[in-house]
Amino acid sequence: MEITFLGTGTSGGVPLIGCQCRVCKSTDPRDKRLRSSLLIKTTDLTVAIDCGPDFRQQMLREDVRNLDAIIMTHSHKDHTGGLDDIRAFNYINKKAMDIYCDYATELGIKDQYSYIFTETDYPYLPQINFIRINDSPFNVGKLNVMPIEVLHGKMPVKGYRFGDFTYVTDAKTIAEKERAKIRGTRVLVVNALRYEDHYSHFTIGEAIELAEDIKPEVTYLIHMSHQFGLHAEQEKKLPPHIRPAYDGLKINV
Repeated sequence: MEITFLGTGTSGGVPLIGCQCRVCKSTDPRDKRLRSSLLIKTTDLTVAIDCGPDFRQQMLREDVRNLDAIIMTHSHKDHTGGLDDIRAFNYINKKAMDIYCDYATELGIKDQYSYIFTETDYPYLPQINFIRINDSPFNVGKLNVMPIEVLHGKMPVKGYRFGDFTYVTDAKTIAEKERAKIRGTRVLVVNALRYEDHYSHFTIGEAIELAEDIKPEVTYLIHMSHQFGLHAEQEKKLPPHIRPAYDGLKINV
């Protein structure tokens, strides 16, 4: 299974309009973070996790010619803002895009993209096929997926485990029964907004604490704001088994 980090930032990521901080002005491409999203490729399947405002740019950058499905974590716009651009894959695949999400996320998408779901004879609207999920494991083709519920402040958000790989974004707290689903994973991906406390996101310290509790072989940090700091500097500060991810990073699991 090949994993590509399509984006590793947040809406408070880089570059910010008008910002003159060191991160936003950095020439290191690893500091140019698009909104967090992931691409998973198996021998017979290509799946994205989330579809943020940078979706089109991410698909073009990675030369993605076919996308079988999108698995959504939640309905916030930095994770759904690119759904209008699935029209290209509707055209290529000659079918609606399968969107795996829970009921709350489905309602959020329908509210944000109400024009898609109104009766009209306009032929070029995005075509979506919602596949409702809950807390039970499910399959996308031959890919087995284990949902993990985390809290983004008070909002439930889905993380996902794929075999030895676990992806968690927009988490502030994870109950022990949900942590139990993560234990044993070899590769953990988790949000780490900044050093300072935040009401709905893990800080860098909290992400490190989670990694030390779960004990994967390696942890990658994502959903980093410009307050996270420069990639090169943070890479030196972090423990060797905890690494800041960067856009375009590819790993095999």
